[in-house]
Amino acid sequence: MDMVNVKVNGVDVQVAANGTVLDACRNAGINVPTLCYLKDINEIGACRICLVEVKGARGMVTSCVYPVNEGMEIFTNTEKIRAARKTNLELVLSAHNKKCLSCIRSTTCELQKLANEYNVDENYFPTDKKDYPIDDSSVSIIRDNSKCILCRRCVAACNKVQGIGAIGMINRGYDTEIGSPNGLKLAETSCINCGQCIVACPTGALYERDDTQKIRDAIADPTKHVAICCAPSVRATIGECFGYEPGTDTEGKMVAALKMLGFDGVYDMNFTADLTIMEEGYEFIDRFTNGGKLPLITSCSPGWVKFCEHYYPEMTENLSTCKSPQQMFGAIYKTYFAKKLGLDPKNIVFVSAIPCTAKKFEVTRDGQDVDGIPGVDIAVTTRELGRMIQTAGINFCELADAKFDQPIDIGSGAGAIFGATGGVMEAALRTAAEVILQKPLEKLDFTEVRGTEGIKFAEYKLGDATVRVAVASGTGNARKLLDGVKDGTYKVDFIEIMACPGGCVNGGGQPYQPASVRNTVDLKAKRAAVLYTADKDKLAYRKSHENPLIKLVYDEYLGKPNSELSHKLLHTHYVKRGH
Repeated sequence: MDMVNVKVNGVDVQVAANGTVLDACRNAGINVPTLCYLKDINEIGACRICLVEVKGARGMVTSCVYPVNEGMEIFTNTEKIRAARKTNLELVLSAHNKKCLSCIRSTTCELQKLANEYNVDENYFPTDKKDYPIDDSSVSIIRDNSKCILCRRCVAACNKVQGIGAIGMINRGYDTEIGSPNGLKLAETSCINCGQCIVACPTGALYERDDTQKIRDAIADPTKHVAICCAPSVRATIGECFGYEPGTDTEGKMVAALKMLGFDGVYDMNFTADLTIMEEGYEFIDRFTNGGKLPLITSCSPGWVKFCEHYYPEMTENLSTCKSPQQMFGAIYKTYFAKKLGLDPKNIVFVSAIPCTAKKFEVTRDGQDVDGIPGVDIAVTTRELGRMIQTAGINFCELADAKFDQPIDIGSGAGAIFGATGGVMEAALRTAAEVILQKPLEKLDFTEVRGTEGIKFAEYKLGDATVRVAVASGTGNARKLLDGVKDGTYKVDFIEIMACPGGCVNGGGQPYQPASVRNTVDLKAKRAAVLYTADKDKLAYRKSHENPLIKLVYDEYLGKPNSELSHKLLHTHYVKRGH
């Protein structure tokens, strides 16, 4: 890589020749503030907060887009720079709804943090904010343009990363705002509810619908049995809500906190990740060996499923008919386990703790009930769970570790890695390969499908057969992969797709991290490492079909994978929506 030599505040620094002034500053250990900038996603220099001085340049420059050159001298902390940043922040605030105390992003808002750091006068310029109606039409995502600063990070996430375009810039000049095409409400668009716009937003302009009061009401009702299951990636991220470094496993403290909140049962969703693998793995084997519709595509990511329904409706027949682990858990809890525990399903309120705003939409889908009773009643994100724990006054960091409740406390490593891109594929291969080969695998790690790359391919020789697989995360990458499958460029038998880049560990319901972290830390890799460590070093079983609880459920209730009862409880159907 070609490098150039520059000076930052008098310190010699090397930076890539195709880099920016912001890159040079970071190489020098200087954190230049930004608002609109997200590395490789939104690099437009619109907010003017990253201004610096460059010797010889005419005036100040926006460091996020200004290229470096040999011998450049950069100054980041002059009186002129500080004054300009402060003025720009005060201009932003002049058109901003400054109800910070009641804002869901208070203390995690990037604008609020910068306003405090630069000691701004929020009323220095006359207030000129507009009254925007709140768009709460979506079951997952709420948009409040009175908190929007027009940074366009959400637009870039929706368009550039996810390839959807449900939101964008509308109107011109002073009347510019974020909106949907033709004045549609978010629920009327082809939005897939993935929530990547939320985690990109630096303020409270976008946030998930909060369902925590529903849970409190249910817990307070003595006639209700309230149970919760926790998705694999939640334990890898919830610690971030309480100051832990990304990549810290806080499963034990999470379970202890949930028990203190008053849930009647706290369970591990790894169990139904294993159940999903049994159903989906055998579904693949059946299609692969008996000439069924291929490639089979995984169906556990509801954002991806909705994307397929909107943009590739002709490929809904390729989708696995399996419900997601969340929905399988509700279905099996309100039937098999309800009977074992002596509970009336009508009195059960089943909650899932998930990293995904699209799961809120999934709860409302047709084909998810059990004899007219919803499988899952409430889905809450990692962020909502964190807020519930904080509001209850629970000192998360001081909690002693607790264990999931019996009888649903056993999950395999295969289930654990569901939360990382490639994890579902690897888990499915561990089971499908042993079923096809009729013997234990010598090597359980299918490392070719691991990693945070957007699209991955691999081939595996299983006896006389060769299985060709592909993995994609982020619907922008899914579009590239599916277009290649349709035109014959890619020949594959089995595909895993996750709506969010990197998989569930980077879901739209995960803890907020500011751009200063997202631009410099590989959150996807750090969070995924927790799951792979659990698989390799922490859990007693590494294959879904070896989970003794899975064996018990099939022996006592379901019979076998893809049985008639399994299809009734654990499988679903799709809608060709178009867009």
